[in-house]
This record gives sequence, C-alpha cells and structure tokens, in this order.
Amino acid sequence: MQDLLESPIEFLKGVGPQRGELLRKELGIGTFRDLLLHFPFRYIDRSRFHTARDLAAQVEEHSQVQLRGRIGQWRMVGEKQGRRMTATFTDATGSVELVWFKGLKWLQQSLKTGEEYIVFGRPGSFKGKVNMPHPELELAATWDQGLDAALQPVYSTTEKLAAKGLTSRAIWKLLKALLPQTSGLIPETLGQEHVQWLGGISREEAFRQVHAPLDAQQLELARRRLKFEELFFIQLALLKQKQLTQQSVRGHVFARVGERLNQFYAEQLPFELTGAQKRVVKEIRKDMADGRQMNRLLQGDVGSGKTLVGLLSMLIALDNGYQAALMAPTEILAQQHFATITRMLGDMPVVVRLLTGSTKQGERKSLLTALRMGEVHIIVGTHALLEDRVVFDRLGLVVIDEQHRFGVAQRARLWAKSEVPPHVLVMTATPIPRTLAMTIYGDLETSVIDELPPGRKPIRTVHRFDGARNAVFGFLEEEMEKGRQVYVVYPLIEESEKMDLKHVMDGFESLSRRFPLPRYAVGIVHGRMDHETKDYEMARFKKGETNVLVSTTVIEVGVDVPNASVMVIENAERFGLSQLHQLRGRVGRGAEQSYCILMTGDKLSQDARTRLATMVRTNDGFEIAEADLRLRGPGDLMGTQQSGIPQLRIADLVEDAELLASARQAAQRVLDEDPALQEPRHAPIARAMRERKDDVAWGRIS
Repeated sequence: MQDLLESPIEFLKGVGPQRGELLRKELGIGTFRDLLLHFPFRYIDRSRFHTARDLAAQVEEHSQVQLRGRIGQWRMVGEKQGRRMTATFTDATGSVELVWFKGLKWLQQSLKTGEEYIVFGRPGSFKGKVNMPHPELELAATWDQGLDAALQPVYSTTEKLAAKGLTSRAIWKLLKALLPQTSGLIPETLGQEHVQWLGGISREEAFRQVHAPLDAQQLELARRRLKFEELFFIQLALLKQKQLTQQSVRGHVFARVGERLNQFYAEQLPFELTGAQKRVVKEIRKDMADGRQMNRLLQGDVGSGKTLVGLLSMLIALDNGYQAALMAPTEILAQQHFATITRMLGDMPVVVRLLTGSTKQGERKSLLTALRMGEVHIIVGTHALLEDRVVFDRLGLVVIDEQHRFGVAQRARLWAKSEVPPHVLVMTATPIPRTLAMTIYGDLETSVIDELPPGRKPIRTVHRFDGARNAVFGFLEEEMEKGRQVYVVYPLIEESEKMDLKHVMDGFESLSRRFPLPRYAVGIVHGRMDHETKDYEMARFKKGETNVLVSTTVIEVGVDVPNASVMVIENAERFGLSQLHQLRGRVGRGAEQSYCILMTGDKLSQDARTRLATMVRTNDGFEIAEADLRLRGPGDLMGTQQSGIPQLRIADLVEDAELLASARQAAQRVLDEDPALQEPRHAPIARAMRERKDDVAWGRIS
C-alpha cells in the first residue's frame, strides 16, 4: 500500500490526536492502512423496516430492528444515577418509547421533535410496554441521501472508544470517508490465476465491498477473496520456511541402525509394533538419514504408543554415537517418561537419567558432569534442561512432548546446545484438528499414529446425572470386586462460594464412608500436596494398595495404571472436551474393558450437552478435537500465549477449513513452480511477501 495509507490515523478527518491515541491503544489502529484492515465482524440488514405494531406483537422475537417515524416530546425522568431521557416514537401503526441513560446533554441539544427519523436498536419491554433503550438515530432526510448499502457493517470497538463517540457506526463513517481516497493505491497481491479463481475481484474492490457492500453477493465475493489472501500468505510463509530449512539447515546423518536398536527389538520390545508405529518409525529413520535436520510432528491419541516410537528414535541416535534428550512440560510427566523408558530398556547398557526442578543439588552436579562427558545417553527432564549449565557432549536428537506448552524462546535454547542442530521430534497426545496443524505446524513434517496397540478395547463412556449416583457407586463396587481400580476426578480442591461444584475433600470423605476400611482403601491426590506425599499416594495406587484414587486434574497426564478400569469425572460439564478426553485416557491401558462415567447436575448449557454427547459418541481424539475447535475456537483450544496461532483479521479456521486447504495447495503450487518467486507472473506475490510484517514461522521449533 502506498504512502497515503501509512499516514498516522489522527490525520484522517474526524479522528484527531485524542481519538487517534485511543484507536492505537484500544484496537492497534495507528495508520490509514490499519483502519482498512479493521474488518467488520458481522453485518446488519438495514434494508428492512419494522413497524411499532410488529414490535408490540412479537417483542421477544426481535434482535435489532429498524423503524421509520416521528419523535414527539421528550422528557427527563428520575434523579442522579436513575436519571434518564424518554421520547415517544410514532409511526402509522402505533408508538414505542425510546430511552437513553447516557449522552443526555447532547441529545437535548440535537433531538428535533416532530421530524421524521430512522431509529435502529434492540427492542425490550418495561411494565408491559414496548421500549427501545439507546437506539441509533438518523434524520430520515439524511438517511435517504446517504444510504449506499443495505448491509451495514458492524465493527469491534471498546467502551473507551464509544465514550469518545467512536461507536461501530462512527468507525464505518471513517472508513466511508477513507475509501474514496484509496483509489489506485491498493496494489494486487495475488497472481492472475488466483484472482480469476476467486471470481475476478481485485484487492481494491474487495476492500471497498467488505466495508461498504452493494449487496450480499458482492460481499461474499469480497470476503472470500480477502480470507483466501490472508490464509495464502500464512501458508506461503510456512512452506517457504520449510523449504529454506530443508535446503540450508544441515543435520546429523544417522545412517546406521546398530546394536542397541537391534537388541531392543529382539529382547525388550513389550509387544509387536502396530502398522502405524512401523510406518512412523520408517518416516523418522528416513528423515534422520538424509543429511537434513528432522523437524517432525508426531500426533497420536492417548495410549497409542508415542513414547515407544520416541525411544526407538533415541536408540537410533545412540547407535550413531549421539545423545538424546526428552523434554516434558511437567515434573509428573517427566517422571512417567523416565520410569517408562527405564522399564522398557530393562538391563540394556543404556544410561538414562532424570533432571527436574526438584533434583537435589549433589545429584544434579554429578549428573551434569556425566552428561557433559558423554556418559549419559538419554536425559529426560522438564524446563530444567534449558539451563545454561546443562551441556551435552554430542546432542543428536531432541524429543519434545506436548510442545505447545513450551514457548518458542524456550525451545530455541535447547536447540542451541548443539553446533549442528539436533533432529527434532515433537510429540503430542492432544489431537490437533487438520486446520490447526496446517497453521501452527505448517512447516513441520507430520506423522500420525492412528492405531491402538493390540488387545486394547475402546473405552465405554456414559453420562449420568446426580440422581443416579447410588447406581454408579454400585457399579464401582462391582468393578472393585473384580480386582479393578477406580479414579474419581473433581475440578476443585476446596469448596468455592462462587461455584456449586463437588470438591475433592468432600468427595474423599463421602467415598471413604461409602467404601470403608478394611475392605477398601481410598486415596487422594491434588496439586497442593508436596511432591513426596503425592508420589507416596500415587505409588500406593500403582501397587494396588488403594482401590479408589480421588484426584484433581493432576492425573490428566503422566499416570499409567493398567489395572485402573473406571474413570468417574464429577461436574463433567465444567471441563473442556480436550481435558475430558485426556482424563478418559488414564483408563483403558490394560486388556480389560474400561469405563468413563461423566457425572453432572440436571442443569446443563447447550455447549455442555454437546461436549458430553460427543464424549459418549466417540473415542476418536481427532473427531473430538474438531468438535472442540468448533465450540471454543483456535485460541482457546491451544492456549493463545503458547499456541503460535496467528491473529487472523478476517479468516476463521473453523468456518474456512476448505479455503485454508485451497490456500495451502495454491501456495505449494507457486513454490513448486517458482521457488524464488522470480517469474513476472508472481511479482505481486513476491512484493507482498517482502512487505509483510508478520512473515514468521509459527510452527518452528526454534
């Protein structure tokens, strides 16, 4: 965009220094260009007029409506905080009372009684009489002259902006003033074939139609064009980064499959690998042997055997003379990985050590020395691995579990511990919807383990209301009589005055009464316990000394007790889908049939009912993740701080999944045909890439 569009926003007529400063602070609008890129989030059909009689008959059915008529006498009512202004609005069919609580002085000066007005607002009722609080007003004569769009855009604004007169409608007027000045100043950014595929609408026309649409058809064309463009350049940046990494970042060549891997396969492998595991190991071996740094995302549902694949990858590094590191986001998960890997390796000559925040000083010192000397082959740890004093002899492979919980800068510090970048395997048990994976991890290769190990049975999930609690307790008793164990998970540790939720301490007491000693033993684990007490309780449960473990979500990840066959989740409506799925994954880890019981009260929101129905219907983590994405949106799903999700201005990863796939295909095609973007037909794309300020690789491990 040309120089005019980089003009400070305060220079636009109607803004000025004070409003300009507020627009910067509140919405990040600092230039004319920023204002153009502040897209409407919805549109109101202003072509239809209602009547006063319509509202009187169906006041509850209307959202925002538009009336045409005359305003009679206004009057001030009440005093101090309750002071308000009312006026009677009349059309040929009846009357409606208009009410204002703010801006009264301005209204007194500007309201013209007896004149014809267009009134727009949300109707309500007070003491059986229809009213309309704080309607928008415009003289009918002005409206008739100035209306150029039946669809009025609605822009996001804030209370502070509205207090200075910058309502959604005021922002629209600013844009209508700006648009004529931009003629010829909005250059094309896409290739001609893309423009034609999008209906032939130019970028300049798309901006005009999205802010001041002539009709619904033109608006749809404009929105599709701008959404595609936004998604196209995100994918182009990711794919270009992937291309650059493959071309320029050399990696260790792990061509050898040696003694350790072969011995593990022959003597220690706990079960035959699934077809999916074999496929993924083959992909990883190919990556690590071709001389380029591996950057691979490994997705696999709870219990699919990702840790085993990670261990096989680490043994390949060891067989080629290098060390491996596994970093987990929590201490309990790091301990679980350490225990699992140690158990799987048995008495093989592989030195595995654990480093976490609670590793004692003396042990830490000797561990770090052994690591630096190359005497430690595999180190498992938390953020403690990122400390400067953690130095490797020859780091060849980094496995990162649940990578979205780590910040980009943190991951970069681990990568920087080797002169030649180590191969990187990112593992996640949180299934990522296709659209998110394409956006967050778009520059990584992706592998999916989509089979459960043999002998595993799908978990049966049911939803039960509190009224069925006695029947649920009877079922738990039946399972425990078979020698099985039970988890009961609560959302809170102690009672909250604000939320009527079952809490852990109350649950522990009631379950202890229902399943008393000496026949049964009930344990408790929560986040406020010290590590020693928590470890002691977990150890008792693992050994089978405790029949029921009452817990908060600290057992969401990192706990593996094959004998536990029932997961009861109290107040299940308070958990998100992803968390419910993770909790359910704590059972079903043995050969016996396992169950998940979702307990709730009778009053449930529509979203809660949808979540619970989804859990009962399917065990497929990817289907659950897609449903979660539709319910919560990408930012909430992945965690906005660590997710790497770009802030989309107009596109939507839920609604625009097909357009995203098309944008990625188009970006890949452009790079396949013209990797350096040097051909004349790609000149608009190359120029736009140079000018983009947000050209970042969201998925990069560093």
